[in-house]
Amino acid sequence: MKVVNSPDMLMRPAEVAAIFDVHTKTVCEWANAGNLTVIRTMGGHRRYLRAEVMALRNAKVTLRRWKV
Repeated sequence: MKVVNSPDMLMRPAEVAAIFDVHTKTVCEWANAGNLTVIRTMGGHRRYLRAEVMALRNAKVTLRRWKV
């Protein structure tokens, strides 16, 4: 299990969604599909690794926004 030392290392779903201009449910679907690593808080809330999100953004990876 990875230990995350700082809250600055994590992003909330809304922050990730804003970066990619998608809905938070889309971010959840990307995580469920294995495109993003999800970390659960003690309360069960989703958090995403900032470094991973920024790497995806900088790589200009095309992720599906809608189900076909």
